[in-house]
Amino acid sequence: MPGFSASSLVDLERYPIEDLSHQTAVAVIAQAREQLLSSGAAELPGFIHPEGVKTLAEDAAKLALRGHHSQGLGGPYLAPADETFAADHPRRFREAFAVCAVAYDIIPFSSPLRQLYDSDLVLEFISAILNRGALYRYADPCGALNLAVMAEGEQLQWHFDQTDFVVSLAIQSAEGGGAFEVVPRIRTASDEHYDEVAEVLAGQRENVKVLEMTPGTLLVFEGRHSLHRVSPIAGPRLRHVGLLAYDTVPGTQSSEHLRELRYGRTMTYGAPPELWPA
Repeated sequence: MPGFSASSLVDLERYPIEDLSHQTAVAVIAQAREQLLSSGAAELPGFIHPEGVKTLAEDAAKLALRGHHSQGLGGPYLAPADETFAADHPRRFREAFAVCAVAYDIIPFSSPLRQLYDSDLVLEFISAILNRGALYRYADPCGALNLAVMAEGEQLQWHFDQTDFVVSLAIQSAEGGGAFEVVPRIRTASDEHYDEVAEVLAGQRENVKVLEMTPGTLLVFEGRHSLHRVSPIAGPRLRHVGLLAYDTVPGTQSSEHLRELRYGRTMTYGAPPELWPA
């Protein structure tokens, strides 16, 4: 894409990622760190300016045609039901999910979403927010960057992440539903708090927070200890969210089993195919 740069998508007045020593950048990073500390989620609304959102949405509409659709029953712990627990235990809970995922290895180099993910400026900005030392792009050829596409009636079940943090970018909202709902810090490394988790799974809403995730919002989310879901989509407009994967350890990859489940294949492409299906 001639003349295109990832930073051209970003509202540089609100988020001066080209100079992290700028007083505005320092203030934004400090606020985001405080949000992570207090609630496990840092929301950066308007990270992408309106024209950038339009560019990403047009790109997402094309990328969505390359996605692999998966659906079934999933649980909070992203693992098979453990029948050693009682039938009403959270470890046995199952709920419908459905989503379409576009893998990194089939996202064209010209895609603005890919160029945003590949940008060192974005990497350094997110690294500064997380404040965990060096940050690396996920090495998995399929999972490093995804476009998650959800259609009418689809949802993601209540679950905890298996990684410490996830970075997502809201590109296009559904006409209704598709809310990102979260119960912050409901469990800890030393206590699963199964009773509290069971209450949420049964429909208790007292501690559920809804994060706006309007198009252009960047969300840095620590999902290992916060129960969360995407509520059912309503209306014909697709929900598009970019999932940008990073790790504090270089070279991290997912398993072939996970690739098969999420992308419908274990074979990966050395370079994105020009046409799809390839």
